[in-house]
Amino acid sequence: MKWRGRRGSRNIEDRRGRSGGGGGIRLGGVGGVGVLAVLAIGYFLGIDVTPLLEDGLGGGTQTTQTRELTAQEQAAGEFVAVTLADTEEVWTEIFDRQLGRSYDAPVLVLFSQRTTSPCGGASGATGPFYCPADKKAYLDTAFFATMRDRLGADGDFAAAYVVAHEIAHHVQNELGILPEANRARAGASEAQSNRISVMIELQADCFSGLWAQRAEARFGSLEPGDVDEALNAARQIGDDVLQRNAGRVPQPHTFTHGTAEQRQRWFARGYESGELAQCDTFSARQL
Repeated sequence: MKWRGRRGSRNIEDRRGRSGGGGGIRLGGVGGVGVLAVLAIGYFLGIDVTPLLEDGLGGGTQTTQTRELTAQEQAAGEFVAVTLADTEEVWTEIFDRQLGRSYDAPVLVLFSQRTTSPCGGASGATGPFYCPADKKAYLDTAFFATMRDRLGADGDFAAAYVVAHEIAHHVQNELGILPEANRARAGASEAQSNRISVMIELQADCFSGLWAQRAEARFGSLEPGDVDEALNAARQIGDDVLQRNAGRVPQPHTFTHGTAEQRQRWFARGYESGELAQCDTFSARQL
């Protein structure tokens, strides 16, 4: 992905230089690689594993400290800002041309290991997420290392896919899809709630593919192999693959994000069609 030297978004709230209180977690006696492994397992199985890490992470501190960002963190922040800027331009164009309305871009919060949000406390264990209460996306950039080292999803466009997916949830919120789906989930059985969740996530994958197509056409930013990186990332975070890699027999009724095949197929559908209407997972006969 061609991103260096390009415009970055100003809609970035960078909290990574803060720790304590609403800031970060100290690694303490737990090695960084071990922390990433535990956090990855917790996020993808839908379990907040922060309590398992507290003894070694100094979770009780309330003092506020500041630190300099590492060169790697600075580069990750610049990459996210450029990717976010691309989503802003693409979705502004799509909303205008396909919907005849304006797009209200979200803020993306960068944090390191722990922060707060109106949707609850956030840590590396929760993974990237979107909070509709404040219309902000939250991302610990260390998650990119988790993708590369623990999930086999390497490449800058795999990381861009993660950003695009969370922004896609904001698009769903702007369109009224997310609040309606969450209301339906609230009154549904566990199995039906999980199915609605899968529809939400697969639509976000489709929107991500749509964004990738428009980014390629508008900026010429995609390079050979980039789409394959995104498709591989979609595969590696399929519910069936994650459960199998965790030593479990896949249980379809517990899936909340979709299988590897579904996630790849819906991303590809958005990329190939370039049309919002083609991403209607809620009316699809087959997910």
